[in-house]
Amino acid sequence: MPAPTILSMGCRLNTYEAEVVRRHAADAGLKDTVIVNTCAVTGEAVRQAAQTIRRLRRERPSARIVVTGCAAQVEPGRFAAMPEVDHVIGNAEKLEPATFADLGTGSSERVRVNDIMSVRETAPQFIGGYALKARAIVQVQNGCDHRCTFCIIPFARGPSRSVPAGEVVAQVRRLTELGYQEIVLTGVDISSYGPDLPGEMTLGRLVAQILNHVPELKRLRLSSIDQVEIGKDLLDAIADEPRLMPHLHLSMQAGDDMILKRMKRRHRVADAVRFCREVRRLRPDIVFGADLIAGFPTETDAMFANTLGLVDDCGLTYLHVFPYSPRQGTPAALMPQVGKATTKARAAMLRAKGQQVLERYLAGQVGRTVEVLMELGGTGRTPQFTEVGGAAVSRIRPGSFVTARITGTAGRRLSAEAA
Repeated sequence: MPAPTILSMGCRLNTYEAEVVRRHAADAGLKDTVIVNTCAVTGEAVRQAAQTIRRLRRERPSARIVVTGCAAQVEPGRFAAMPEVDHVIGNAEKLEPATFADLGTGSSERVRVNDIMSVRETAPQFIGGYALKARAIVQVQNGCDHRCTFCIIPFARGPSRSVPAGEVVAQVRRLTELGYQEIVLTGVDISSYGPDLPGEMTLGRLVAQILNHVPELKRLRLSSIDQVEIGKDLLDAIADEPRLMPHLHLSMQAGDDMILKRMKRRHRVADAVRFCREVRRLRPDIVFGADLIAGFPTETDAMFANTLGLVDDCGLTYLHVFPYSPRQGTPAALMPQVGKATTKARAAMLRAKGQQVLERYLAGQVGRTVEVLMELGGTGRTPQFTEVGGAAVSRIRPGSFVTARITGTAGRRLSAEAA
């Protein structure tokens, strides 16, 4: 009988938690079970989750299908009503070994989803079984206390809560001892790390503790951050710590002040531009990525043009473009909507702009010598998280560093030869 299959959608935190789920399911001895770890960031993500579940039932008619993740947390009734689904499990419950032990004994109720807003702690979960012996993910935070008008995630993840710094450092040390060369700190809103912990802990101070106490760690990365919450501690680390990688992915969402206000974001365009200029002054080799939403309610052509302009004003390189789709239960879903065709066209324009700035950046790397951390599949990553491939480096063992000379570009990645 086949071992449990884990299918994870959405963010990096979901990827991390999928490994926790995999371990708990294996420990419980689950067989012929498919666990779908859903995303709820957009209405389209929920629709795709339901579509995937129906497909899985056709492909695995005898398997037990368990649905968990953010969509299951905020819309348990929707998934419980699907005849293809055997069990629905909430975001807190999916991290508890007892949940899967009950599934293994057949004593679990069909729907196990509790009030996520009552959760006040995030227990550290050690994951040492990643398939890729180069980079590992460590969760440092969960939940969100903000209320952006387009976002349902606070109601899927609960209030912001931080993993104690000592536990994070211990996990990073253990992963480094297992051979991982790069650690990525992740969470729902890692910029808000620390206020719920004793003392005056911040994300910047956590980064400093990790790098001070785990000198063997070669690379440390941050997942998406909210630039408005970044203080001096993290700016100092960016400027002074070469092991903190020069790549930041920013939660910007838009480049127009009125749209940012209607999104209930806590920054304005000038704040974003000022942040990028200051960080680039501190770390000239830094590269920025950003989340941007196209077609937010009430967005005019002029407002969208401002978002296009933000790409150049901030010097963005990697764009993660979301065409807006109404999310039931959010204030933005009740605002005057932009037509689907217009939203689709604006998203295409943003993606084209993203391709343009990426190609420009890649072309500027040709001839440079960089340190590449190799991964599976014969490719690796530069400190700026740019993918590098080529026959000359493809034979390097995953998890090893190679000094490479960039010889050209190939689509969205660089070609290189060993220097």
